[in-house]
Amino acid sequence: MKKLLSLLIVLIAFSTTAAEKSIIIDGKISNSKFYPGTIHEYKVYIPKQYDGSKPACLYLGLDGILYNATAVMDTLIASGEMPVTIGVFVKPGRIANDSTVIRYNRSNEFDRIDDTFARFIETELLPTAEKHNLADGRTIKISKDPNDRAISGASSSGIASFNATFLRPDLFSRIYTTCGTFVSMRGGHEYPALIRKYEPRPMRVYIHDGSNDAWNPLFGHWYEQNILVASALEFAGYEYKAVWDDGNHSIKNGSKLFPDAMRYLWKDYPTPVKAGKSQNNMFQAILLDGENWNTYNGKMPKTTIKSATSPDGKLFTETEPHSDWLVSYTIDEKGEKSNRQQYYWLHNTLHQYYDIIGMLYATDGNLYVATKMGIQVCDHSGRVRAILPYPTANNIVSFAFEGNNLYVKDINGKIFIRKINATAHPQGAPNITYKSQGEG
Repeated sequence: MKKLLSLLIVLIAFSTTAAEKSIIIDGKISNSKFYPGTIHEYKVYIPKQYDGSKPACLYLGLDGILYNATAVMDTLIASGEMPVTIGVFVKPGRIANDSTVIRYNRSNEFDRIDDTFARFIETELLPTAEKHNLADGRTIKISKDPNDRAISGASSSGIASFNATFLRPDLFSRIYTTCGTFVSMRGGHEYPALIRKYEPRPMRVYIHDGSNDAWNPLFGHWYEQNILVASALEFAGYEYKAVWDDGNHSIKNGSKLFPDAMRYLWKDYPTPVKAGKSQNNMFQAILLDGENWNTYNGKMPKTTIKSATSPDGKLFTETEPHSDWLVSYTIDEKGEKSNRQQYYWLHNTLHQYYDIIGMLYATDGNLYVATKMGIQVCDHSGRVRAILPYPTANNIVSFAFEGNNLYVKDINGKIFIRKINATAHPQGAPNITYKSQGEG
């Protein structure tokens, strides 16, 4: 009995010692399917309050440990201003031969306006980080709820943190970005427009930059672009805090702001971050309160094709291969097409020219085009006024518009439905007149 009691005391002492301070574990990924040949070094921070009984919140730091983040997290978790949060800090990839770097991958991973890096985080980085076990037997469990997750970075990793959340709101909902590279490096300059046109996501953003931040004027002015991003966030109804100073392209001031940023991002937790209401009048016209994408267990309606005729029968629109344009023709009384023009211009930040999934006009003359980026709603003048994101991160393979409902089917065969305040005009239906929107 005495031996058992002694062993119990030793185990308790070991457990207490292991939890007396936070732990940092080093790791490396060298077999990425997204970035072949690269090496990604990472660190996992486990706060002393984490007991392993349930998944912890996540703070993902890009570019490694910036802002003295682990020390700040120690303080804020202890004070209750942050929930119990595991930190994963990853450096950008590189390809090296012995000690010589052959290719740096930072800009390619961080500055691209697509979800490749988010998929790397989701399917490679975080699962690898969770494989580590602690000496006292605790396992690493990270919540998959986006409301429990924050992501942060500076410069290129600043836009990467925004990108991962904006394109994948199922992964993150809280962002801190400082000196973000929202300039014309790999498409980041498009974000002010995209934020205004995309249906708002459940995101809370803390954005910072300094008036002397123009790291390389060849690509643009960092400070001016960050202001434009903040302006777009305001227009689109996001919950955000913008802090401007006279700093340059540095994390010096961002480090000072980091504690305040964390307090702001995690305020009122676990109350979920909610999507705001955009001032975009197209959304105000076509979206219905309380209606969103839902799983549909019925049969997929007749899918749209890659061309469409306007409700009045006077215009014919079709895709133009390897282009961001849709081509428009006029149709005369005999049904003959003429006056071909590139007319509808679509957003395509990927610049990968896969064919359009499908398109159809609504009875009001607006054109709904299913693209890789979402369903783009175009006005009579051929301009995208709104983009409805898809309900899943999986590839969408077909699109239908029937009555007041939109339908999409993903690559796994799952069908989703969404009711909107617009009515489809089916191909071959009798011609109808609709109100002109004028020259615009």
